[in-house]
This record gives sequence, structure tokens and C-alpha cells, in this order.
Amino acid sequence: MKEEKNLKKVGMLVLYFSLLFCSGVYAQQSIEKINIDWNNITCVSKTTPTLQLVGNPKVRPFSPICKPVFAALKNLKANYLRYVPWCPYPKLSVAELKAPTKEETYWNFSYMDSTIAAVMEASEGRPVVIDFSTTPVWMWKTESEISYPEDPYQVCWNYNKGTELRDTTVRELADYYGRMLQWYTKGGFTDEIGIYHKSGHYYNIDYWEVLNEPDGEHLISPELYTKIYDAIVLKLKNIQPDLKFLGLSLMYENNPHYFEYFLNPKNHQPGVPLDGISYHLYSQTSYKGQNIESFQYTCFEKANAFLNKVRYIENIRKRLSPHTITMINEIGTMISQPIPSEYWNLSGAMYAHVFLELTKIGIDVAGESQLVGYPTQYPDVSMVNWETGKPNSRYWVLKLLIDNFGPGDKLVSTNISTGDVQGQGIITKEGNKLLLINKKNKSVSIQLPWKNSNKEISYVDMTTGENSYARIKMTGTLLELRPFSVVVISLKQ
Repeated sequence: MKEEKNLKKVGMLVLYFSLLFCSGVYAQQSIEKINIDWNNITCVSKTTPTLQLVGNPKVRPFSPICKPVFAALKNLKANYLRYVPWCPYPKLSVAELKAPTKEETYWNFSYMDSTIAAVMEASEGRPVVIDFSTTPVWMWKTESEISYPEDPYQVCWNYNKGTELRDTTVRELADYYGRMLQWYTKGGFTDEIGIYHKSGHYYNIDYWEVLNEPDGEHLISPELYTKIYDAIVLKLKNIQPDLKFLGLSLMYENNPHYFEYFLNPKNHQPGVPLDGISYHLYSQTSYKGQNIESFQYTCFEKANAFLNKVRYIENIRKRLSPHTITMINEIGTMISQPIPSEYWNLSGAMYAHVFLELTKIGIDVAGESQLVGYPTQYPDVSMVNWETGKPNSRYWVLKLLIDNFGPGDKLVSTNISTGDVQGQGIITKEGNKLLLINKKNKSVSIQLPWKNSNKEISYVDMTTGENSYARIKMTGTLLELRPFSVVVISLKQ
């Protein structure tokens, strides 16, 4: 009898908390209203939600989290995954670490091949963006020889040196990338002294991004970058005519001259396509030690300032090169250490907000950064637990968006009575849906406008943690949005 009573109490508690979520029973809260006109289409989406994966030791085969990380990547089913082997680990990102001589070359893909293979397997034939961003430092003029660790997994932050290429024609750098493309798509290449290197790789690469953050790495001017881009693109297009290219990949969006110069076809060689441009957003704390209560405002303020710049840059693009697509392919947040648990939900809500606003602007790809970060490698942008490999709330928000929204969706006129919550009605191929984003660290109650519709609610909030987004059925009209929650309501008539 005692056990039966206890079970009844547990059942009543579960029912109570379920109703609390579905009904918004918070006497101290005001009830916000949302109005949607499904007949008033405001724009049609072109935007694909996706992510970035950076090459580092955590995604190497020996890593204890390698398998769960790539299982999580595969589970996302993301189009336009961006894979970037990057400079802190030269042996993981540079295929020719020593300059060739007349007698010998030093090509070595042994630290790169297995990760590329895992990326391609997880992508399952979906389009990918590859960016071998780090150039061999010996191709740059430096005051002294730049060394790198013998240990491939020892971090090295001083590899990217030099601001002037030793070969000002850029032929040497273009040939380097040409051989890399042949290694991964043509089965092998012939090196500088005529020796053939067989890879056996015949991967399909859809987009090749030319360098990464050149305004920060090597401090490359718009003029030099355009010259480098043209040389590499012409070389690679001769090898794979259907390959598409991304240019710029800027760290900062504050210099309009980069966009004005690069997007002007008159500044490029004949036959050079301007398929796409890319640049990045990181919403960071305003001062060291800024806490969540303060950062929740800073985070969205900086994101909105960035979005205003996106609108300005889009005007430049449409004027000079309207056929060029735009990928914002690094979207993240950064906060001081240690990282509080609610941060992952705040960061996920910020990504959802930026994704929605980029959709309204007409951006083609919104890429969350990055799948695996950890201490010394930007832990606050990680989408997984770097100790276990389990996805965190940032990952699950992206998964929620990928599973529900994409190009071809119709956004409709939507009004909500609170500035704390962002709401958007969206007509998808699966039916009408409502995306709600709570941008504040407090619960908000929303009065939904449908009385008789059967509603399925999918959500990520602080209660879901490292678990998949939750799903519940709802027939009422009041909904409580927990702090920093991202919610998708699917209407089932």
C-alpha cells in the first residue's frame, strides 16, 4: 500500500510538471500573445542550417571521443558541413611541411587522411565545404625559420608567419593546392620532381574555400587575397571543372573594401568564378568575467550589430555580383572560464536567432561553430562535451533546426507582444510550424492562437541537457518557455 501511494505521488508530480510546461501556470508572469497570418508570406527561405568541424587531436582515431563525435556528426545529416584543418597543429593541416629540393620532396598526408575519410563517411554524400586553410610557412618570407613541434598533437600558435609570399606570382601556392585536390579527388599527383604519389582517394568535394580569415592570418590585403584566390581557383578548376569556390572567409566584417574589391568582377582574371563568399560571427563577452545575467544582453546585442553589417554587405554583393551566394560559416559565442551550464542554452538560442534573421535576409548557409572545442581550443564554441563526446544543447538546437527547417520554407507575418521571445510562423513541406526562441534567462508564458489544433512540441532547454531535444503533445493554448529555450511547434490538423 505504501509503495502504491508513493507511485501515485510520483505520477501526480510528473503530471503537474507536464502541465506546468504546457500551460504556463505562473501567477507572477504576464501572458504574452502571438499572432500569425498564414496567408501573408514575407519571404521564402534559401538558408541551410549547418556547422563547422575543425581538425584537432580530439577528432583523431586515437581520441576516446572520436567515435561518438563522428556518430553525432552523421546523425545531424547536415548539408554543407565545413571541414577546416587549421594552423595550431601543423602536421594535421599542412601536407608539405618542408620545401622541396631538386632531389627530394616531403609530402605527408598520414595525419590528414583518416579525418577526411571520417568526414566524408559521416556526410554520406551530402555536399561538403573543404578549407585546407593553413599554407606551408616556408612559402612566406620570414625573418627566421619557423619551427613546429615534432609531436603532431602539441599545440603550436606561431606557425602562421609572414605577410609576403616568396613567389609573388602565387604559382607555387596554387600548385600546392592543386596537388592536394588531386590527392583527394583524382587518386594521386605528380610532385615537384616528377615522382607520382598514389592516394587511392576519389572523394567528391563540392566547395573549396580559399584560405581562412586572411585578414587575421598573414594580414593579407584585399588585393593580394584576390590575386591568391584567382591563382588557386584557376589551378583547381582546371583539375575539377565542376568544383565551386568560396572566397574571403573573413574574421572581421568591418572593412567594406574587402567586399567592394573582391566582389567586383573587374578585379579578377578572366574565367574566375565568384561562386560564394563567407565571413564569421563570434558574439563575445564585453569584459573578462562577465556573467550570464549580463552576457545574455551583450550576446544578442553583438549578434544584432553583426546582422546590420550583413545587410550592408548584402547590398554590396547584390550590386557587384548578384549571382554570388553568401555563407556565414562560423557562428558562435565566447565567454570567460569557467563555463556555467546555462551558457550552452544561451549560445544555442543565439544561434537559432541568427539563423532565423539570416533566413529573413536571404543568406544561403548559416554554419554553427564548431563541433569539437576544448581547453586551449576554444572550449566555449564546442557542440559536444569534450570529455565524453556527448552532444550539448548547442548541438541539439542545430539538430532541431535541421530536422524542421530549410530552403523553400515560407516565412509568414508573425507578431509577438514581448521582446524577450522571438517567434516566427513558417510553412514547411511538412506543414505549418512555429519557431520560438526565449532570449532571456527567465520563463515566459505564451498564449498560442490555436484552440483546437493538435500540437506537437519539440524543444531544447536546460532540462534536456546533453539529451536529444524533447517532444510532447499539447492540446491547450498556454505554453511556458523556460530560460533560453528553443521550441518548434508543429500543427497537426
